[in-house]
Amino acid sequence: MPVVYTLHRRQRVPLDLDETFAFFEQPEHLREIMPPWLDFRILTPLPIVLAPGCTIDYSVRLLGRRVRCRSLIREYQPPHRLRDIQLLGPYRWWDHLHRFWREGASTVIEDLVSYQMPYGPVGSLAHRLVVRQQLEAIFDYRRERLAALLVPPASGRRSGER
Repeated sequence: MPVVYTLHRRQRVPLDLDETFAFFEQPEHLREIMPPWLDFRILTPLPIVLAPGCTIDYSVRLLGRRVRCRSLIREYQPPHRLRDIQLLGPYRWWDHLHRFWREGASTVIEDLVSYQMPYGPVGSLAHRLVVRQQLEAIFDYRRERLAALLVPPASGRRSGER
């Protein structure tokens, strides 16, 4: 039976819950929080209106090759939950739950990712050698970008502005 790996991240941003969730409702914002080395490209025509059953096609560059991916929005409960699963992509299985809640005047963003590698023992070895570190780096980058982008309007920038 394939191993299920998990990744858990939590971050607080100084922005209202509704504004924070609104940022995540716009798939085009993914470009702003994905590291440049992935060369992330949305292939589904914009705008994309999120709803359960919605699919989003995109591509990324992994190990020097362009990989086409498709995610399905499995759960959509504004402004508290958003879950996407991989239908096509590099993982045998990928389930990403995004949770949001108020904490004072801030919002907590929590990512709970469960995934499996393809190719049995070879995939497990790749996970140990490369994949886990790559995922950690992607989520570290995302954390930094969200901290820079999701700021209150009084700070001189609107949320989502660079």
